Amino acid sequence: MSNHESHATQSLSRKVVTEVPGPKSRELHERRTKVIPPGVMALLPVYIERAHDAILVDVDGNQFIDCGAGIGVTTVGHTNDAVVEAAREAMGKVTHTLFTVTPYEGYVQVAEYLAKTAPISGEKRTMLVNSGAEAVENAVKIARMYTGRPGVAVLEYAYHGRTMLTSTMNHKGSPYATGFGPRAGDVYRAPNSFPLHDGLTGEEAAKRTIQWLEKTAGAADLACLVAEPIQGEGGFVVPAEGYLPTLAAWCREKGIVFIADEIQSGIARSGKVFATEHFGFEPDMVLTAKGIAGGLPLAGVTGRAEIMDVAPAGGLGGTFGGNPVACAAAVAVFEQLEEGTPLREAQRVGRVLGAALEDLKARHEVIAEVRGHGAMLAIELTEPGTLNPLPELVNHITQTAAQSGVLLLNAGLHGNVLRFLPPVTITDEQIAEVAEVIDQAITSYQA
Repeated sequence: MSNHESHATQSLSRKVVTEVPGPKSRELHERRTKVIPPGVMALLPVYIERAHDAILVDVDGNQFIDCGAGIGVTTVGHTNDAVVEAAREAMGKVTHTLFTVTPYEGYVQVAEYLAKTAPISGEKRTMLVNSGAEAVENAVKIARMYTGRPGVAVLEYAYHGRTMLTSTMNHKGSPYATGFGPRAGDVYRAPNSFPLHDGLTGEEAAKRTIQWLEKTAGAADLACLVAEPIQGEGGFVVPAEGYLPTLAAWCREKGIVFIADEIQSGIARSGKVFATEHFGFEPDMVLTAKGIAGGLPLAGVTGRAEIMDVAPAGGLGGTFGGNPVACAAAVAVFEQLEEGTPLREAQRVGRVLGAALEDLKARHEVIAEVRGHGAMLAIELTEPGTLNPLPELVNHITQTAAQSGVLLLNAGLHGNVLRFLPPVTITDEQIAEVAEVIDQAITSYQA
């Protein structure tokens, strides 16, 4: 039986058959609280039993249209047939050997694909790890060795992970760093380009960023600038045209490694393999994770050969990094990308969902902006006629939507951004249902 056939009884729409969360989910949540700390939070305590494409089914039989994809992970769809088949076959052959001890082809195949598609000219190298935060940590480590400098520049509203270094690199201290002890040093947070809020052109915003870094950090002390081409957790901030190319040119001039954090925006999410391609610049390194392996844990650091080759033998690696089963799943994702379907579908989602969100904006003054690319879109909600954030409205929408069978995520420094990261397999009909639920939620809030 194919994976598709195993989900044949699952309808393509939302279906709420109990209260949300239902009795079985509540029972599981009670068990959870006795063995799992509250720091490992549950945004929506419904416990998922199975999933396919853009539909989640919980233990009570409720079906949700998923607009989060595990925060951008299952881009090609939940339980994608090719990914499941590849992982199943790999699992039957070898579960683990450790690539730095006894290597295998899958790791090489993943690196070959990233060398072919990463928006970096010349010869490239890739190392594989388990998570986005690990990718950021290793990229910074490599950049520091390559340049012989300590400083790390990041941007306002950034999110890069939950390790000691990456939590320091995040804009938000709470809940990611506050109270956990000393933060990493030599991290400098510079002003970003945020057109809705700063009204600057890309060149003007870049000049502000560069001046701040030169005065505060000193270019000669900076090993790298780490930037998300489209910021994720920070609110899907899309920089003004010309901003990133100007920063990249400055970095090249000053010998600073430009690292594009594409952990959330990469691997077809934006309608291109890498979101960097939308902005007309070339980084020195690019980081991937989330969507790279269709739901299995894998992440990559890809960079110019002369940068990546500075680490000594044994200086890079990790026990589970580039696990053979995860690599097999990633190869299945890459094969679909080469065929083109996920890219075309992400572009379709961008058109259909984008139009639906613009229609909502025309009807509701609380929507200040629709922004993003492909299947990475967001709306920012503010008091009408101002930019004062409305996080309470976003909370109302997400909670109301959950009761109606739609899973939505918030974002932004103030929690007033509603972000959309659906699997690209979400249908036009499902998108219409999502828009209808949001419309009703906003209307009920304003009543």
